[in-house]
Amino acid sequence: MKTYELVGIGNAVVDVISHADDRFLGDMGIEKGIMQLIEQDRAEQLYAAMRDRIQTPGGSVANTVAGFGALGLPTAFIGRVRNDELGDFYARAMSDNGIDFVNPPVEGETPTSRSMIFVSPDGERSMNTYLGISTGLTSDDVPEEVSGRARLMFLEGYLFDHEAGKTAFREAARATKAGGGMAGIAISDPFCVERHRADFLSLIEHDLDYVIGNAAEIKSLYETEDLEDALDKITAICPLVVCTRSGDGVTIIRGGNRVDIPVTRIVPVDATGAGDQFAAGFLYGLAQGRDLETCGRMGNACAAEVISHLGPRPEKDMLAVFRAEGLA
Repeated sequence: MKTYELVGIGNAVVDVISHADDRFLGDMGIEKGIMQLIEQDRAEQLYAAMRDRIQTPGGSVANTVAGFGALGLPTAFIGRVRNDELGDFYARAMSDNGIDFVNPPVEGETPTSRSMIFVSPDGERSMNTYLGISTGLTSDDVPEEVSGRARLMFLEGYLFDHEAGKTAFREAARATKAGGGMAGIAISDPFCVERHRADFLSLIEHDLDYVIGNAAEIKSLYETEDLEDALDKITAICPLVVCTRSGDGVTIIRGGNRVDIPVTRIVPVDATGAGDQFAAGFLYGLAQGRDLETCGRMGNACAAEVISHLGPRPEKDMLAVFRAEGLA
């Protein structure tokens, strides 16, 4: 049986990316700089209006798995796609990138998920996501022979919008821990936290070993504007907490050990995937047994690379980047 260094469970979303100025966003009624969930008809309307489309397999945790796998370690991704054009593209593209795509495309009427991402001249991204078939993930989609043989399990908070997804997460996390691995979550979005705060906190306290989120997401968990207060509370229930703070760096706390790591501010070409690739670099360091500061610096390096170009996945050889920065 194959052992995976990282297994991700999340929305299998085809990212469709194009450039758009503020006037276009206004004309199309797109709110700048946030992620909005949309219905199928709106997805079709926006897709038809996009210029110079770039299509890539996406989804937050899937992007993390891809970035992690590009560093040379065995990975798998668990997510649902339909056997339509986009679903076949997604499954093929993940496999072509060396990721074991555990769930083959399935029959059904609900289309494969897609996210229309409009990138402004300032690098800001406006995401309009149709979740489609990916939200139907259940425990049946999560083979225990995969989750039980993961050294690291990484869960996507967006799947908390459905009870079956919550159950699948708990079972996957417990199978990973029973097999000697670590299970964690990407909090994903403050609005997601607001919808499922109690369930998030219960999962973190009882079933998870690590949490990765940005400052807004972690503050939302405790309904406070005081980040330090929120960090005190979450570190009391979770062994390892990683809080990204955009241009202010990253804070990592494990036990009583806290590390604050600065970042070099740069103007992004496209901020899509910054948090996902930070997680990829951080988890790679964790899998390699590196100290917290090195893990954080690896995460920062991956985030800096991905925002330097269009698209949510790295284009450079990140192992070479690590070596150049004295991290490898």
